[in-house]
Amino acid sequence: MLLDSFLLFLTFRWLDALDILIVALLLYQLYNLVRGTAAVNIFIGILALYLLWMLVRALNMQLLDSILGQFIGVGVLALIVVFQQEVRRFLLLIGTTGIMNGRRSPLRWFNFGKGLRNSESLNINAIVSACLTMAQTSTGAIIVISRENSLQFYSNTGDEIDAAVSTKILESIFYKNSPLHDGAVIITGNRIKAARCVLPVTDDENFPAHLGMRHRAAVGLSESSDAVVIVVSEQSGGISVTHEGELEYDISPKKLRDILEQTFGS
Repeated sequence: MLLDSFLLFLTFRWLDALDILIVALLLYQLYNLVRGTAAVNIFIGILALYLLWMLVRALNMQLLDSILGQFIGVGVLALIVVFQQEVRRFLLLIGTTGIMNGRRSPLRWFNFGKGLRNSESLNINAIVSACLTMAQTSTGAIIVISRENSLQFYSNTGDEIDAAVSTKILESIFYKNSPLHDGAVIITGNRIKAARCVLPVTDDENFPAHLGMRHRAAVGLSESSDAVVIVVSEQSGGISVTHEGELEYDISPKKLRDILEQTFGS
């Protein structure tokens, strides 16, 4: 028995280690997508059932193996239905290189993905200045800054503008009597592509109850894209930033500038 185990260890190849690593990364990313939602309990249950099936197969329990095998085989189609939103979000992250270039990516230590941002430099000063003014006057605003994904689908839900980013334009868009103030502004490169855009809201059950729909929409978009979203609260005047589904709220203008320079600076 010991000899068989030792021979099995000797046949363990580096490709097997790579296989395990890739599966572990995929499971980790899937868990991040469903974390904090009702789907996380289903995810854990399915994972536990799969591990049980592997144990049954290793013990050569043929009857139970056959039953669990049939259930898991059919269960793949059920997973697509149950996790359709999470699967869509996962594919969007892959398509926008969110996994390979995000803060949680192991490749960030090798500086992969640099130079993939928009070629036109973002006017960070104008955005920070506009957010500061709107925060002081408690003017509600939500500003989306795209990266790899152009967010054309969400731009089409609003009114096209196509203007260079400037403090005055941003302030005028979100002025309470402006017809464009109700919705999000989407910025690509250094151009304001559209205003009054409709964004998806997050379904995270653990989302802070004291935050409003602007914050929910900001987190919802950042969960399904690589965009950076800035929110100015109409109630408190606080400035918030969300990226990859993670929200930082009530930050200072200096903190906002640091985040934008780190993300979009040359």
